[in-house]
Amino acid sequence: MTIDAIVIGSGIGGLVTATQLAAKGAKVLVLERYSIPGGSAGYFERQGYRFDVGASMIFGLGQNGTTNLLTRALSAVNVSQEAIADPVQIHYHLPQGLDLKVDRVYEKFLQNLTAHFRHEEHGIRRFYDECQKVFNCLNNIDLLSLEEPRYLLRVFFQHPLACLGLVKYLPKNAGDIARRYIKDPQLLKFIDIECYCWSVVPADMTPMINAGMVFSDRHYGGVNYPKGGVGQIAQKLVEGLEKAGGQIQYQARVTKILTEQGRAVGVQLANGKVYRGKRIVSNATRWDTFQQLLPAEQIPHNEKKWQQNYQKSPSFLSLHMGVKQSVLAEGTECHHILLEEWEKMMAVEGTIFVSIPTLLDPDLAPSGYHIIHAFTPHWIDDWQGLAQTEYEAKKEKAAWRIIDRLEKIFPGLDAGLDYLEVGTPRTHRRFLGREDGTYGPIPRRKLPGLLKMPFNRTAIPGLYCVGDSTFPGQGLNAVAFSGFACAHRIAVDLGF
Repeated sequence: MTIDAIVIGSGIGGLVTATQLAAKGAKVLVLERYSIPGGSAGYFERQGYRFDVGASMIFGLGQNGTTNLLTRALSAVNVSQEAIADPVQIHYHLPQGLDLKVDRVYEKFLQNLTAHFRHEEHGIRRFYDECQKVFNCLNNIDLLSLEEPRYLLRVFFQHPLACLGLVKYLPKNAGDIARRYIKDPQLLKFIDIECYCWSVVPADMTPMINAGMVFSDRHYGGVNYPKGGVGQIAQKLVEGLEKAGGQIQYQARVTKILTEQGRAVGVQLANGKVYRGKRIVSNATRWDTFQQLLPAEQIPHNEKKWQQNYQKSPSFLSLHMGVKQSVLAEGTECHHILLEEWEKMMAVEGTIFVSIPTLLDPDLAPSGYHIIHAFTPHWIDDWQGLAQTEYEAKKEKAAWRIIDRLEKIFPGLDAGLDYLEVGTPRTHRRFLGREDGTYGPIPRRKLPGLLKMPFNRTAIPGLYCVGDSTFPGQGLNAVAFSGFACAHRIAVDLGF
């Protein structure tokens, strides 16, 4: 068969690209190095527990508007995913006694925040209302490829005000807008961690478009957990891909993108097998794509420029824990963030992120037990060059540092521990195939919003990138957007 598109990697961005193309009638082949799909949105099973590889805070599974991209991606290939609504997005445990829940109901959240900052009531409302304006612009239009002139023209004529609104916010960062309305330094720190918990950078470096999407969708479509675990989203997309005539191969590690006369024409696997296709899509990071899969000495000029603007974010130290039910008090929320000192927010082991998905879906753990997934930023350099015994000892020491801190919000955690598995940046690199185990790209310095983030086409004809190294960046809903955009651009290029 003639393959229209070969997709390297079955992360959510790659799978959305593949399913969107298959739904249009294209012949698609997805090549996945691991034994299951999903990448960072995958899962693994141990002793009756089903653990999510990454975070459990999922946007894009709502039912209304146009920003519910995961729901839309699934329905495009005639599959669906049951989801469980999370009433609180995050319970923050922050310095200076700032203990705050982000309620699904917008007004309730504003009341909770204002209770801590009465003197900033007006500024709080104006900042978050401005985020709502950005979201409303996004939620009015079909989110497809911004590289396709006819689409842009059509959308502009259908929704001129929404488009002009988005153009206005494209060069802006959330911190610029926050400081326009808010003066209290502690409240500005709170807005920093509101951004940091999904963008891994403070508000000054977080694009306003992304902030508007996240800060508003949590109250509109809401955070909805997929029944059966986050890995179900990828499993369902694969089911839909195969229904639509597409194919996926597992344990098929691509080691080379093949080019002829400067054009991408195929891929080669670790076992030497070659596949040729009309279009090649890399769901690997841009570092892996242009330094590992292509000759590093031939890296295009614009990719070098991109690397001057963006750097790899840290990876994570992850603790996957099974705990007795008694560890969690009645009314405990699913997602928590713990930080004791503002100055350490971006430091290694500064901020601890916590997901307890069994509070929403108890079937992920044996009866009478819960899953606690705690993770905190770490760099791969700290884990290199260790003998196996040193590596294991270092993992254990780091894990107990985290558990000791979590005891403050979950007393009895240590005593109630039933299962513990620790992952490091090396684990992320090994299983997810991501350079240095990185979570994704972050700006090296303050950039003008999203204007420097590349789209799906690359300088190499026939080669496209999808995922968190492309517009609009990190997060499951964001990489789904990237997948919709990539598939739309390829479909136009191939005449579908």
